[in-house]
Amino acid sequence: MAASAETEITDLTPNDHACLTFGEPEELMDLTAAFVRDGLVGGLKVIWLGDATPAQAMAELARRGIAAEAAVASGQMTAAGWEGSLLSGQVFEAEQAMAWLAGQVTACRGEGFPGLRVAVDMGWALRPVTGIEQLPRFEESIAAALAGTTVSVLCQYDREQFDAVTLASVAAFHTRSVAAATYHADAMLRICRQYAPPGLRLAGQIDYQAEAPLALGLSEAIRLDGDITINMTDLTFIDASCARLIAGAVRGLEGSRTVVLQCHPAIAARFGLLGAADLTGVSLVIAHDR
Repeated sequence: MAASAETEITDLTPNDHACLTFGEPEELMDLTAAFVRDGLVGGLKVIWLGDATPAQAMAELARRGIAAEAAVASGQMTAAGWEGSLLSGQVFEAEQAMAWLAGQVTACRGEGFPGLRVAVDMGWALRPVTGIEQLPRFEESIAAALAGTTVSVLCQYDREQFDAVTLASVAAFHTRSVAAATYHADAMLRICRQYAPPGLRLAGQIDYQAEAPLALGLSEAIRLDGDITINMTDLTFIDASCARLIAGAVRGLEGSRTVVLQCHPAIAARFGLLGAADLTGVSLVIAHDR
C-alpha cells in the first residue's frame, strides 16, 4: 500500500505553475498554509488571494502555528480578496488579471525579495462572473509568464464544485498537479498527510477495516516529520482498535518528540482511557466546532 499524491505541496519550486485540487475547506487551508509557510521561511514575498478576509487568513495561519503578522507588517505577505486583482466587480478579464500579476512581480523585484509565491483560490470562477470563458486563456498566460522567473503560482480548484470539463481544460497549462498525500479516501473516511503543522489528518469515521492505511500514515508521519500533530477534529467515530493503534504509535515516541492529538470530547475521552494524555510530550487538545 502506498500513499497517493502526484506532487506534495512541500516539493514546489520556483516558477512552478501548480494546480491544487481539494475536496474540503480544511484540506485547502492546510495546503495553503504550508505553501505560505515555506515561502515566508525562504524569504520570498507571498500573496494569498481568496474569499477570506485578511483577519480570517491570519487566524487560519495562527491555528496552524504560523505567525504571519510580522510578515504582513513588513510587506512580505499580503492576504486579500479577488476584487481589484482578478475581478473588477463581477467582471473577469484575463488581460487585466495578468497585468495585476505582472505588477506584483515587478513590485517584488523592486522590494528586493528573491522570489514571489501567489496562492489563488479559484472559487471566484464558480460565481456569476462575466468573462469566465477566459479562464483557460488566463491559465495559459500564467504558464508563459512564469518561464525563467522565480515566481510560483498555486491555483486552487475544488474538485467537488468544478466540473470535469473545466478541470481538464486548465490542467494542461500547469507544470504540477498538487494534492495531499492520501492513504485512504471513500465516502466514510479520509486519511491524509497534514502539512501545517506536520502530521496526519483523519476525517469521517474509522474502524478496524482501515487499520492498514492508518498504520501507514502514522509510520510516514513519524518517519518524515519531527514533532507531529494527529488532527482528528473532523473525525466523528473511532473504534477501540484504531485508537489503540494511534496510542501505541504515540507511546513509542514518548519523551523524544512532542505529539498533539486534536479531537472532539467524545474521542478525547477514549484516548484518555488509554492513558495517552499521561504520556510525556503528548498533548490531548480538545477541539470544538469552528
